[in-house]
Amino acid sequence: MAVPQDGAVHDELRARLIDTFRWVDPGPQSTHLVSDVSGWWRDPLVLAGLGPALASLYTAQRPTVVIAPEVTGLLLGPLVATALGVGFLPAYKHAGETDGGGRRIAEPMTWARTGADYRGRSLALGVRDRHLHPGDRVLLVDDWVATGAQLRALHHVVAARGAVVVGTAAIVADCPPALSAELGLRSLLRGADLAP
Repeated sequence: MAVPQDGAVHDELRARLIDTFRWVDPGPQSTHLVSDVSGWWRDPLVLAGLGPALASLYTAQRPTVVIAPEVTGLLLGPLVATALGVGFLPAYKHAGETDGGGRRIAEPMTWARTGADYRGRSLALGVRDRHLHPGDRVLLVDDWVATGAQLRALHHVVAARGAVVVGTAAIVADCPPALSAELGLRSLLRGADLAP
């Protein structure tokens, strides 16, 4: 599946993203439906198209590295980095309180704590210092942006390392326009495209 050079999302990819997405009712104990994006990873055409489609949104900004938060970002981030011809840096998460705000990894890391996310949690996100350099041009990548809490924390991490965020690429933007503008967010789909 080819993605147009001008960065526009190919209609076939959009249709497949919508078609392979599901809302799941977790049962009577839940007050809301849960998103199921597992079909995206199972469909080989979606998997092949996601990296180039998201990369095309920011090619002109010449990122030098892609950063994405674990867990889904560990799938999506490398696809985008490969399409851009740059490296990938995972952002690790930790929910507990430890020295430095995050889980212990046996080398220096820069951490930032989030505000409340869509589940009401506050997390610490961190990256290894040796891989994020002053002057790096960072493209943040995520599958779904609702509150932007994790991405805001990553903006702090990037700034603390002397690098700059050139934008955020996501599969789904389900947030207010003001937040999209703040994060420099461009997406393949809007939340309304996947309304139950």
